[in-house]
Amino acid sequence: MKNKILLVVCVLFGLVFLNGGLNKFFNYMPVPEDMPQESLEFFGAMMKFGWLLPLLGLAESVGGILFMIPKVRALGAVVIFPVMVGIVLTHIVNMPEGLPLALILFAINLWVLFEEREKYLPMIR
Repeated sequence: MKNKILLVVCVLFGLVFLNGGLNKFFNYMPVPEDMPQESLEFFGAMMKFGWLLPLLGLAESVGGILFMIPKVRALGAVVIFPVMVGIVLTHIVNMPEGLPLALILFAINLWVLFEEREKYLPMIR
């Protein structure tokens, strides 16, 4: 039963990140009208670099796909982890209204990292 719940949660988590990553390339979701000015300036700065937003979109898309596939989920969790840290910090500093969802996603990422811990042990031995 636990494996089925984990699979469903991971597929939904992966779809969230796949959607977020693809949106950075195709820009199909509108920017919220009530977005704080600091957040708009932050995303504007990321767009000015030219390479940062596509790199983030690629990490989100690839990590989301890997997260949905049980055999490579451990790799997906590692790819998504730094993105998740950035999301949580962004919500703590600039957009606290989105923090509950960010913390839920972060908890899911940590859960998967914990569940897949056996796959990481050879790296630290």
